[in-house]
Amino acid sequence: MSDSENTQPVTIAQVQNEAELFQALAIREVVFIEEQHVPEGIERDAEDAKAYHVLAIQGGHAVGTGRLAMLAEPPEGKAGRWAKIGRMAVLQSHRKARIGSKLLTTLEEEARRRGVTGIILHAQLFALEFYKKHGYEPVGGVFMEAGLEHLAMQKQF
Repeated sequence: MSDSENTQPVTIAQVQNEAELFQALAIREVVFIEEQHVPEGIERDAEDAKAYHVLAIQGGHAVGTGRLAMLAEPPEGKAGRWAKIGRMAVLQSHRKARIGSKLLTTLEEEARRRGVTGIILHAQLFALEFYKKHGYEPVGGVFMEAGLEHLAMQKQF
């Protein structure tokens, strides 16, 4: 990726069709399966079929993705409608362009449109400060998910 392509504007858009969903899944495959060695069998799940997915587009190419899934019940001790943000991934060559922040903000805006009271997510430990900057607070202790250390985080609106 050339520097001129990295300076092009980034747009975040809802996945509209199967072809765009495949682009999102391809980004997740590169980031989670190839880079982080997440087992292929657990990277995709039943939530993919019903979640709200977004793509980050820069220079005509999909460079990031994330999803929002509604929870059937609020977390323990909480009330209202809650959602979970997950599968946030940005291609390595684009990680310094604040694309993750744009993806997260877009998913939060969709959650608000849906009347969500709060959001949970499972943050990889290296990403804790990123989520803290966006108002997420750690809940509980470190746990293993997909062979990687995570911490549950939540944000209430």
